[in-house]
Amino acid sequence: MLSLLFSNPLLFIVVLLAIIVALSFHESAHAFVAYKLGDMTAQRMGRLTLNPLSHIDWYGLLLLVVVGFGWGKPVPFNPHNLRLPKWGPVMVAFAGPFSNLLLAVVFSLVFSVIATTRALEPNNALMIFLGFSVIINLALMFFNLIPIPPLDGSKLLLTALDKPQHAELRYRLETQGMWILIAVLVIDAVLNLGVFSTLFSFVQWLALNVFLGGATFL
Repeated sequence: MLSLLFSNPLLFIVVLLAIIVALSFHESAHAFVAYKLGDMTAQRMGRLTLNPLSHIDWYGLLLLVVVGFGWGKPVPFNPHNLRLPKWGPVMVAFAGPFSNLLLAVVFSLVFSVIATTRALEPNNALMIFLGFSVIINLALMFFNLIPIPPLDGSKLLLTALDKPQHAELRYRLETQGMWILIAVLVIDAVLNLGVFSTLFSFVQWLALNVFLGGATFL
């Protein structure tokens, strides 16, 4: 993204805005579901909002711009306060990816209506925002479903490993998950395995051909 800042500043701003909206909606969804399930932690910390300033981790956003990998500010919650002790954490975790899927659907519908009526040109800033928002939300959804802590998909894996015989494995995943994820990303990049590039290529294909009906916005 950093090269985009110098080659096409307007496009950089549009894409950055799409990322911020996706991240904010994702994190607020975690807070909302936790609140609905009985935990007030996120609500008391001002995270039950769509305000980006409450959800953006500036260091994570900077890394996203510079190296293409970043994160939002994690939403805290107390699993002991949830009305569903076993599945509550999974529901809170999956609220994030589900919210991104919902946003992708909504933005694709708006994009399709505007494109069908030809109310705006395909290269209009709003159309570019909508198109990139679909791609970014789908990418955020699929990436967060990877079952490695601290990603959202790990909550389902950790719930499946709740038996005593899996206690050590669960502990290692919970305490070393971030390093495992970083190692996976580094190995994929250094050895040029193409796992994540393949995933992103699939996301692009899905967004352009299924959600956006083959339309173009650049």
